[in-house]
Amino acid sequence: MQAMDIGLVGLGVMGENLALNLERNGFSVSGFDLDAARRENFAVRTQGLRAQAASSLPELVASLTVPRRIWMMVPAGAAVDQVLAQLRPLLSAGDVLIDGGNTLYTDTQRRIAALQDSGILYVGAGVSGGEEGALLGPALMPGGSPEAWPLIQPLMQAIAARAEDGQPCCQWMGPGGAGHFVKMVHNGIEYADMQMICEAYALMQSLGMAPADMAAEFERWNDGELGSYLIDITAQILATTDPETGAPLVDVILDTAEQKGTGKWASQIALDLGVAAPTIAEAVFARTLSAIKTERVAASQLLSGPSAATVPERGAMLGKLRRALLAAKICAYAQGFALLRAADREHHWHLPMAQVASVWRAGCIIRAHLLEDIRRACQNQADLPNLLIDPHFVRVMADCQQDLREVVAMAALRGVAVPAFMSALSYYDAYRAARLPANLLQAQRDYFGAHTYQRTDRAGKFHTRWGE
Repeated sequence: MQAMDIGLVGLGVMGENLALNLERNGFSVSGFDLDAARRENFAVRTQGLRAQAASSLPELVASLTVPRRIWMMVPAGAAVDQVLAQLRPLLSAGDVLIDGGNTLYTDTQRRIAALQDSGILYVGAGVSGGEEGALLGPALMPGGSPEAWPLIQPLMQAIAARAEDGQPCCQWMGPGGAGHFVKMVHNGIEYADMQMICEAYALMQSLGMAPADMAAEFERWNDGELGSYLIDITAQILATTDPETGAPLVDVILDTAEQKGTGKWASQIALDLGVAAPTIAEAVFARTLSAIKTERVAASQLLSGPSAATVPERGAMLGKLRRALLAAKICAYAQGFALLRAADREHHWHLPMAQVASVWRAGCIIRAHLLEDIRRACQNQADLPNLLIDPHFVRVMADCQQDLREVVAMAALRGVAVPAFMSALSYYDAYRAARLPANLLQAQRDYFGAHTYQRTDRAGKFHTRWGE
């Protein structure tokens, strides 16, 4: 086999498309998969290209130029460890291993530590954009062994999506598990964004709108400040009819959503780090509730809802809903970036916040016009504690927060579940509160557990023998 620039392990749709993307951008690729059929398909699909299928991992390693660069696109977890165990004795100091799966960042940190003495360089790279992004230009979030970046930067930035200003949507995130942590937060925000769009859809249903009318509305929204990949595909989905029944296809899809775990990780780690990320967590819980379909159907026959509420004027309400969605999205992004900052303090990664936002501007699932404003906010103030206090977002929230309140109130009065909208509003109100009722909570803790409390008028820890 001729000497190749990079090896790719895992020739599923994502792996194969990344290989084709690499080859199209001038890099020769050697691919391997345990599945012989996938290897054969790869060989056929790459005929005449600077790519080849290896029949084994030793053959793949032997086919690569030194230092070797190997990109793994296998399922996160045990499969990565299995491939790593097979590759390690075949590699030498200075070779680079890249894990492009949705891996938990602590697993990446564990693998980097295990390879420390070998000199093998390890990279955990978040990859976003789905099948199309992998082929045409994904957003890439690499992190890990710093010495690896010069060796992989040319090929990663060559295949990445480009933002409108021409910048590649691929930058080094930092050491350790930084890259996979950034991707996890990306997915947490994605969960929240998708849930909020679904809640807007549910509210449109309560206004008596047909899917085709909703599609037209989402198209209009996509031309403004809400413009994003998710808004765009929502318009396309709502405009699609089922070829079998002629009904809107969305109406014949069962209302149970699945999840792969990254949103759950983001919520769990937010709790571990003491970061409020309620909108991300509510999006995870919404999927969990959707999964108990049989239970919900039974409950719908037993549990009463609100009395019939007046249907608001559709045109005015749609304007409020658009602005409410914008406000809620900003709150979700604020939670995600607060989580990034907390992890950065914990792990000393020196995350490039402005570059994180920059990388997400194209190629990834959460790409949106809003991210340019976020990039600018992070660039203007490197130590910005929360996006909500950036001057631009202060103005936007001032314009939109009342609409979010009215939309949440309408949903409550009409019995429409909007947990993401509600949690976003509560997050905003709690964050802007100079005083919260936690003084009473701490008094309760001191009452039953002698946990002590602090006073407003002098320093120190105090305990009261309550009820005496």
